[in-house]
Amino acid sequence: MNSEDSIVKYFYSAKPFPLESGESLPSLTIAYHTYGKLSPERDNAVWVMHALTANSDVADWWPHTVETGKFLDPDRHFVVCANVVGSCYGSSGPMKPFAEGDKPMYEDFPNLTVRDMVNAHKLLMKHLGIKKIDTIIGSSLGGFQALEWLVDSPEVARRAVLCATDFQCRPWLAAINKAMYMAIEADPTFGLPSADAARKGLEAARAIALLSYRSHSAYDMTQADSPDRKNPFERKVHSYQAYQGKKLADRFDVYSYLRMCRSSDTHDVGRGRGSAAEALSRVKAKCLVVAISSDILFPPSYHQELAAMLPDARLEIIESEFAHDGFLIEHEKLDRLIQDFYTST
Repeated sequence: MNSEDSIVKYFYSAKPFPLESGESLPSLTIAYHTYGKLSPERDNAVWVMHALTANSDVADWWPHTVETGKFLDPDRHFVVCANVVGSCYGSSGPMKPFAEGDKPMYEDFPNLTVRDMVNAHKLLMKHLGIKKIDTIIGSSLGGFQALEWLVDSPEVARRAVLCATDFQCRPWLAAINKAMYMAIEADPTFGLPSADAARKGLEAARAIALLSYRSHSAYDMTQADSPDRKNPFERKVHSYQAYQGKKLADRFDVYSYLRMCRSSDTHDVGRGRGSAAEALSRVKAKCLVVAISSDILFPPSYHQELAAMLPDARLEIIESEFAHDGFLIEHEKLDRLIQDFYTST
């Protein structure tokens, strides 16, 4: 990578940005990173959709992927990753004033759908001059966006990699989201116009979410107590959960976190399109569907359903004890699958 690859860039549109809810943003800012160069034919773009609380610097949060010879090779591809609307890493969101002298909107910022996020990606794609995306790659919430884009614009990409994701937000995920909302709303500071509002609620919500990102075996491997611990009421995993909650609250605000989680509640490619099967039948991209064997958030059975409904899809399952977070941790296994997919398609 060259030195410019680590620099965040911004796309700005002064036009109102309409939302699926009927509301609109007065303007739109999208923070994004690119790695490598767009080919003269403008056809070598690999677009990465980030997950819930990541940013646009995919080389930072997905280590050993944006490297020569890897599946996000900047010597071969023009890699794009955009911070989604509603987040807090540079794109329009609850903490970002729309104009100089304005105040952040905090909880008054409109709720967003996955389709709103995709409409913002479309504007950035046009701005970057990309004719057709070579490969869209999305995991988790990023996979929601990727699927929605493939259904909404069947010609947008030649290939797609869909990892640890689903074609709809099922009751299990929606229930986890609701538990997090309850934790956040129980914080008496929720609703205050402050960057630190509901911090304790956010920490608790993240601890709840973490339980769905890991498996019992992953916790057993990493959080087992010493048999000679002095205080039987103090567990290693207790401090781990508290640490993870604080870690997120140190870099994220509660209003942006809610926008991300609420957007996932809206996800269903079949909504307004007859059914998921009808919607997915529109997809023209060749797809690689990758499940993590121990993922309890999006188990392999969900991926089997998804692959069966896509017109041209290959299903692979990565054996891992790291559950949903396996898509980040098992990057070497994922790299081998994607490289083979590149070669065969």
